[in-house]
Amino acid sequence: MSPLSASTASQTAVPSLRGRIGCDVRSGHYVVPHRYRLHLSPACPHCLGIAVTHSLLGLGDTLPVTLLPAVPDAPDGGYSALHALYEASSHQHPGPAAAPVLSDGWTGRIVSTHTPDILRDLAERFGEHGPVLFPRHAGEDIEAIGRLCEQHIDEAAQRAGRLGIGSADHETALATLLRALDSLERRLAGREYVLGGELTFADVQLWVTLVQLDTVHRWHLDAAAVHRIAEHRRLWSYARRLAALPAFGSHLDLDAIARRHHARCQGQEAAGAAVQIVDWTAAHTPGRVTP
Repeated sequence: MSPLSASTASQTAVPSLRGRIGCDVRSGHYVVPHRYRLHLSPACPHCLGIAVTHSLLGLGDTLPVTLLPAVPDAPDGGYSALHALYEASSHQHPGPAAAPVLSDGWTGRIVSTHTPDILRDLAERFGEHGPVLFPRHAGEDIEAIGRLCEQHIDEAAQRAGRLGIGSADHETALATLLRALDSLERRLAGREYVLGGELTFADVQLWVTLVQLDTVHRWHLDAAAVHRIAEHRRLWSYARRLAALPAFGSHLDLDAIARRHHARCQGQEAAGAAVQIVDWTAAHTPGRVTP
C-alpha cells in the first residue's frame, strides 16, 4: 500500500530498515506484549493504514503507539524524535528519520520502517484475537486491490493533478483513474466489503486511498474531474460507512492531513479543491448515521 500525496516532491528513495517479528526466540524479535512500539504520524497515508490495522486488531494494550506531528520538524524532512532510534539502528542512515517506525523497547533500535512488513507482522504475529485481515484464500485478491489503489488511483490522480488540464496526458491519467473507480463501483454491488462479506486488509488499503483522493488529490484537479469522481456513489457510500467505524474514523485527522499537504505541496490549486466529495467530519462523528 503506497498512497502518497499528489503534491509530494520527488525524493530519492531511502532504503528501508526491514527486521521482522518472528514466531520464536531464534528470530531475535519475537512476540512479547509491550516490547515494541509504533511511531506514526496521523497525516501520513502509510501511517494511517497501520493505525487502522492496529485498531482493528485490538492491539492498544499490547503494542503502544507514539503519535508524531503532522509535519516533520527536522531540517532534512524527518522527525527529530526518531533521530536517536535511527542512529542506534543505522549509523549515518542515508535519509531522514521518517515514519512509520516499529521500534524495539528492549534494544532501543528500529525493527522495521517497511510498511508492508509492519502490517503483516501486526496481523500475523499479534492479531490472533482480531479479524483475519490477510486470509490465505484472498492473498492474490488483496494484492490486486493494492496494485489498483497504488497504480490506477493514487498514481493516476497524481499524474492528472500535475499535468496540464486538457492535455492528452492529463486525459489519459484521468481516464485510468475513472476506469479504476468504475471497476470498484461494480465490485461493491451487493457486497458489504470489497472482497465480499468479510472485512480484509483490502478494505484498509482502499479506504486510505479514497481518503487521499478526496482530501489531497482533488486539490489539483478541475471541478469537472472531481464531479466525475464523485459520481461513483456506491464507492463513496462505502468510504463513509467505514469512516463511521471507530477503528477507521478515529484516526482521521483532517487538519493534520491538510497541514502535511500544504507543507509539501508543489502543485497549483485547481477548481476541484472546492468540490468536497465526502463530509469526513460527519462520517466519523460518534452516534451520527450518514446516508
